[in-house]
Amino acid sequence: MKLPIRQYWTLLRTYLRTQRPRMAILGVLLALKVVLRLVNPQIIRVFLDQALTGAPLTALLRNGLAFLAIAAATQLLTVINVYVAETVAWTATNALRLDLLRHLLGLDMGFHKAHTPGELVERIDSDVDALSNFFSGLVINAIGNGVLAVGVLVLLFREGGLVSVIFTLYAIAGLIILMRLRNFTIPFYARLQEMRAQFYGFMGEQLSGTEDIRANGAQSYVMRRFYKYLRRWLPVDRNANLAGYSGWMTNAALVAVGECLAFGVAGYLWFRGEITIGTAYLITDYVGLLFGQIAELRWQLTDLQQAEASITRIQALFGLRSALSPGRGSPLPDGALGVAFHNVSFAYNDPVTKHNVETDVVTEIDGAAMNEDKVLSDLSFQLAPRRVLGLLGRTGSGKTTLARLLLRLYDPVSGQVCLGGMPLPEVSLDAVRQRVALVTQEVQLFQTSVRENLTLFKPGISDVTIDAVLRDLGLGPWLDSLPEGLDTALSSGGSGLSAGQAQLLAFARVFLTNPDLVILDEASSRLDPATEHLIERAIDLLLKERTGIIIAHRLNTIQRADEILILEEGRVREIGDRAQLAEDPTSHFHHLLQTGLQDVLV
Repeated sequence: MKLPIRQYWTLLRTYLRTQRPRMAILGVLLALKVVLRLVNPQIIRVFLDQALTGAPLTALLRNGLAFLAIAAATQLLTVINVYVAETVAWTATNALRLDLLRHLLGLDMGFHKAHTPGELVERIDSDVDALSNFFSGLVINAIGNGVLAVGVLVLLFREGGLVSVIFTLYAIAGLIILMRLRNFTIPFYARLQEMRAQFYGFMGEQLSGTEDIRANGAQSYVMRRFYKYLRRWLPVDRNANLAGYSGWMTNAALVAVGECLAFGVAGYLWFRGEITIGTAYLITDYVGLLFGQIAELRWQLTDLQQAEASITRIQALFGLRSALSPGRGSPLPDGALGVAFHNVSFAYNDPVTKHNVETDVVTEIDGAAMNEDKVLSDLSFQLAPRRVLGLLGRTGSGKTTLARLLLRLYDPVSGQVCLGGMPLPEVSLDAVRQRVALVTQEVQLFQTSVRENLTLFKPGISDVTIDAVLRDLGLGPWLDSLPEGLDTALSSGGSGLSAGQAQLLAFARVFLTNPDLVILDEASSRLDPATEHLIERAIDLLLKERTGIIIAHRLNTIQRADEILILEEGRVREIGDRAQLAEDPTSHFHHLLQTGLQDVLV
């Protein structure tokens, strides 16, 4: 069996570095348990031999009390060991989960389009959870059980060379058989883990779309797919269980044969008068202990193999790199930011993933194998600081893609996107996200307090500032009606809020981040007439002394634009000053105004 020692050591060194005191305690506890488990059979041997030879009662009581004390101490050590080990495992796995989640959140949107949220949750939870035993002392316990087995063989050798040779050879043969069987069972468990990941990915996708499923009467379709997943899961789970059961039965048979052999050898030596009854008991007890350690070692190595599968998948995720460079860290100029696109082309060539069921490893294939249709083609325009651009075009013309490029959710296939005169790859991603804000018609609200929903968990924003922003946006009466003010918990998805209130909360987030470029992507399309004037006022406040891009279908939304850019199939159909284009009867924008934007652009 080949174990990836380097991978194991890297994880242990990384996530147990801060827990060295606890690991030292685990080592000491294990050493004490080994000693006590080797000593107790010796006490029983003495007790039996003394009882048969008529030793004084005080001597028997002394040995009996020693046996009970050691047994109690062993149980106490076990409880303490479990407590410390669980603390180590919980701390280490949580640290690993945080690192893995941080890494996944840093990957580009192409990765997240190729993997469902349910699949990633299964990876973060189940794969990391499979390492719990690994972090809680699996290696220490495996070493400890190996030391205990060696100790048993050494003590058996003291009782007779023949006994030691017989059971050493049998133990080695049994361990080889169990390891070969373990290698046979691992692929079944790998398939089972993959099946679970697919199932939970499906469930996460369906549950997140419950409203649309019900609205379109698709429950029967979902149930049919659910049933198919369960039918596929059944044989995979059954085969994995049968493989595991075969290992258990083989282990039980080896232990049974070993104990029969121990009784046979001990009985033979006793009948020949070469050993006492106490020594006969000692041999059988030690042999039972020996094969118990072999069984535990076998399960620990199985856990180690499962940990290896999880480590392989986790490292495969850690090995994925975002298609976006982190940026070179060049500073952006202060104040409102200008925008420039220079011959920009873009296509959603999201990565293709290939899955190896045997190893459960996901690898990425060249994205060129995907759709080659360009969403943007050779797009060029410039927007000066503090100017507002009205971005128009039919659905699929590339308007939202343009916004995503400015946020560096994607990088262009060719050409250059500049912000404040700086090419975006020259600027750090964090700086871009801090200086550019996007408001869409789809508002994501989380199941947490109003405060956390507005600050998005960023510290340092005072309640006074939040209160002032909400009141400036006309949400003062709503805030006053909340039972616990900013501490009031919102439900996931914003249940209980009107579309207008949810949209105004999205605007409040932007005010709190104080960006220098604001992109509004259909941000007022969900508002009812009663609250539309509030959002119009909010847009005016938000765009004051800032650069703005307004993606819209509605005429009143772009009346505040200084310039107009009309996209058609990813290319510039028309661009220019809004007032001049509106007055020019030959312009496409003039034609749109005459026929009505809402009817022409959707």
